[in-house]
Amino acid sequence: NLEMRYGEEEDIRFTRAALAMCENIDWNVGRVLDKVKELRLEENTIVLYFHDNGPNGWRWNGGMKGRKGSTDEGGVRSPLFVRWPGKIEAGKNIASIAAAIDLLPTLTDLAGIDHAPKKPLDGVSLKPLLLEKQPSWPDRMIFSHWNGKVSVRTQRYRLDDRGMLFDMDRDPGQRQNISDRLVPVAETLLMEKQRWSQEVLSELPKPDDRPYLLGHPAARFTPLPADDGTAHGNIERSNRFPNASFFTNWSSVEDKITWDVEVVESGDFEVLLYYTCPQKDVGATLELSFGDSRLTGKIAEAFNAPLRGMENDRVERMESYVKDFKPLVLGVLHLEKGRDQLTLRALDIPGSQAVDFRMLMFRRVK
Repeated sequence: NLEMRYGEEEDIRFTRAALAMCENIDWNVGRVLDKVKELRLEENTIVLYFHDNGPNGWRWNGGMKGRKGSTDEGGVRSPLFVRWPGKIEAGKNIASIAAAIDLLPTLTDLAGIDHAPKKPLDGVSLKPLLLEKQPSWPDRMIFSHWNGKVSVRTQRYRLDDRGMLFDMDRDPGQRQNISDRLVPVAETLLMEKQRWSQEVLSELPKPDDRPYLLGHPAARFTPLPADDGTAHGNIERSNRFPNASFFTNWSSVEDKITWDVEVVESGDFEVLLYYTCPQKDVGATLELSFGDSRLTGKIAEAFNAPLRGMENDRVERMESYVKDFKPLVLGVLHLEKGRDQLTLRALDIPGSQAVDFRMLMFRRVK
């Protein structure tokens, strides 16, 4: 039926690719569930399945308002499936609102684990909703925040970041502002939104001064992708949206890429650098430094993979197109515990560019 809706061949290929991805997810979830059953752990295993919130671009979103980056229903809503054979009734549908902040108290409660956090949790245990047939469940407020925008949702209403009120039962697409008709409700939610913002957002660092943690003793590998790096000089990001992006146009020895890094525990780390480079530009020498530690490596082999996905897109993506990158072992770098700037620069560029850069991978050496 989907193929008949699209008349053109490229639309059919696009639809088949999307359905293939859904089939792949179904298959792999099935593998996990089959293994749990094979190990006879079904009755002692809680399986959760949920996904990211909001689409990246303007496309069909179930009639909801908003997309990723918004605090409207279409930007924050995400389904959650919970499976626990013999405990949670199969096919049960729960309409009560909940949030990701509820997962920790819910899972510890279901597993019978005593958990006493240093600070009170904003989330609540969903155990009554999952296990009881007619639970007593009071109305609640769930706050959504992104990039300075805050909205608040009750079971029936949502007050958006601009102070407009919507009846989510009668108007799930948020098309009719009813704040002038339900003034007491709008004023109450606005007051609660302001109170939450003062209590919660006031604790956020301004500006965000958190470094990237590297070398945690519990993690053998630490990736530092281009997504999280800062480009200097001529270097450009492959797309203004950082997700899955890479750095390109590295044409001068004055150019560099930096990360604000805190090494959690001192140690020696093998470093892999993922790059692409055409044959005519092979030969650049790169240096990675952190404090007094330095490591150099030379691009001695060409690898110039093309961008993928463009031939199957009906319209050009807003996000970065991707390609394959080749790993280069730079060597072993000693990192002392503490915070400093990690810097990647080119000592010489014999061609027109150094490399296109995707990621550094650190592996702790025992």
